[in-house]
Amino acid sequence: MPIQVGVVGKPNTGKSTLFAAATLTDVKRAPYPFTTIDPNIGIGYVRVKCVCKEIGVKDNPRNSICIDGWRFIPVELIDVAGLVPEAWKGRGLGNRFLDHLRRASVLIHVIDASGGTDEEGRPVKPGTYDPAHDIEFLERELDMWMFQIISKDWEKISKIMDINKNYEELFKRFSGLEISREKVLEAIERLGLFSKRVINWTQDDILSLIREVRRKAKPIVIAANKADIDIAEDNIKRLQKEFGKRYKIIPTSAESELALRRAAKAGLIKYLPGDSDFEVIGQLTKKQEDALEYIRNNVLQRYGSTGVQQVINTAVLDELGMIAVFPVENDTKFTDHKGNVLPDVYLVPKDTTAKEFAYKIHTDLGEKFAFAIDALTKKRISAEEKLYHRMVIKIITSR
Repeated sequence: MPIQVGVVGKPNTGKSTLFAAATLTDVKRAPYPFTTIDPNIGIGYVRVKCVCKEIGVKDNPRNSICIDGWRFIPVELIDVAGLVPEAWKGRGLGNRFLDHLRRASVLIHVIDASGGTDEEGRPVKPGTYDPAHDIEFLERELDMWMFQIISKDWEKISKIMDINKNYEELFKRFSGLEISREKVLEAIERLGLFSKRVINWTQDDILSLIREVRRKAKPIVIAANKADIDIAEDNIKRLQKEFGKRYKIIPTSAESELALRRAAKAGLIKYLPGDSDFEVIGQLTKKQEDALEYIRNNVLQRYGSTGVQQVINTAVLDELGMIAVFPVENDTKFTDHKGNVLPDVYLVPKDTTAKEFAYKIHTDLGEKFAFAIDALTKKRISAEEKLYHRMVIKIITSR
């Protein structure tokens, strides 16, 4: 199953435009709240440098795409209904929105960096609303939504945990949010809650636990959208200064990315998602030429990219700590048993061992694992050795 990335935010920030740009999926996009009701689900891509050019081969990928030496690895994007204040109480489409986030491992929070939409998602004059409020607002909504789930019948479940001298009831609650017991235990330890009986935990203790768990289990990257509007640049600098220690804040122009990808698809320009420029290769109308020059001057030259590819990469590679690993069966020709060159690439946590990786490919490979070979260095790899980013690996099994 691909990694699942939630695309979240209040209405009218360009959330669905970012989703459409990343997936080239047609979705409803309009300047009013609740354009998205049911979640849109599509495939976006993490962009990493392929190893094909380094080892001098022409690859033919199966589970990903390679273009000009860049490997695009699929991830699932979930664009959910826009949030409004007190969504956790069920206001707007709140509870439906929040339930859609259960399976997302990381969240991209799309904000209007120009300050051109108020807290309800209604258009206002750019610069008249402070987008910093939206960052705090999403944190609060997520925390209170989780608090409702975790603290239900708290008196009863806290007594059970104290009697049983374990946290199983708590783990069950968090597992419903796709959060592992390991992350819960780490948070309990960091907060010093092991020293207190669960029945004596206060509401503040529970909220602190939820915040700690949420930051680790559902990390957030901020897509500071509408970055092409002049006033947004100063807002982004201020947000990076104010929130930079907690979040990566990436200048983004989803409309620009969508325009570039559509122009590339139509054969008008040569452009790869994440590039800092494009090349005109088709016949443009004056209107198209002006639109593309606007993007080049106000987005690409100002920020280095549209930010859409960068925000996906940041969410998956940085926040989730994933690395790309290429398994092969022939470590000389870098092929599978059918002769496909560098056919597959997997995104796995950076602390994954060789044997754990074997299990991810197939249970039999894990159970019969003997050792592995680093196909680039020809070094023998033991079961417990950790893999590295852009590694090419061959698994050797016992007979």
